[in-house]
Amino acid sequence: MAMHRRHAGRPTDHPPDPWTGLRPTRPTEAPATAPTDPPATALTQALLAAEAGYPVMPLTRSKLPAIRSPHRGHPEVPTCRGACGRLGHGVHDASTDPLTVRRMFAAAPWATGYGIACGRPPHHLIGIDLDTKNGADGLTALWFLAEQHGFPLPPTITVLTPSGGRHLWFTGPPSPPIPNSVGRLAPGIDVRGAGGYLVGPGSLTTHGRYVLATDTPPRPAPVPNTLLTLLTAPPPPAHREPLYGVPPQPAAALIRFVRASPRGQRNARLFWAACRAQESGLVQELAARLTEAACHTGLSAEEARATIASATRRG
Repeated sequence: MAMHRRHAGRPTDHPPDPWTGLRPTRPTEAPATAPTDPPATALTQALLAAEAGYPVMPLTRSKLPAIRSPHRGHPEVPTCRGACGRLGHGVHDASTDPLTVRRMFAAAPWATGYGIACGRPPHHLIGIDLDTKNGADGLTALWFLAEQHGFPLPPTITVLTPSGGRHLWFTGPPSPPIPNSVGRLAPGIDVRGAGGYLVGPGSLTTHGRYVLATDTPPRPAPVPNTLLTLLTAPPPPAHREPLYGVPPQPAAALIRFVRASPRGQRNARLFWAACRAQESGLVQELAARLTEAACHTGLSAEEARATIASATRRG
């Protein structure tokens, strides 16, 4: 798979992006030539996105829709989604029409960012939000899903977030609609589909600026078929009890995941797999197999055992 290609680079470099093979810029650092007027920058970037076919709307620094609902204090039943003709319906206001976009930003001159509506034509955008907060590692979790289910992760538009995460953009089919979800695929992986939106690159928030990864592809890739199946599968039953003796992450898949680690990801993958084994109560049982798999990638047995021990202490 494409993610397993090895990339040359100086040892002190940040590891290259597994999809583009490029070392990303730091998301909290705006380019020296960036405009100093955040609202003007947001409008300019939103108009460019609209021209490319992405429905947009203005956002506040807290990443919320910038225009207040005209129905506040008087909720509509059923909920109005813009049929009244006024602005203030959140993602339902998103548009590709430049005059409408300018009208929205004129109504919210405090907007410093813009949102891109997902699931809307022509792109039917699907956003995969890979988080790194609160101990989550969405990027590694997505690598594991790809290994476990055998699908490639093609280069696609990648937006770096101020918190160190990233948004991957994929195009999807017109139907069925992709539901929004938080952590359903795996901890650290959120999905933005129909009725959801992504913060557009160039937006300034309270935590920093969203930026495109260096040399990101110009267009989003089609969502891999197997990933689409995972995104549209029925949700698991609520409060499902785990089967006795069956770990949340199949042991064989964890071993394969570690064995397939490319240079630059070996310790990260081993640590992640050991954490999953620890959560399943199987870390002692799998320690020898995880160590052997890590040695297969080029790590020493001493390094591997130290990483597994660190995961054990974390649990």
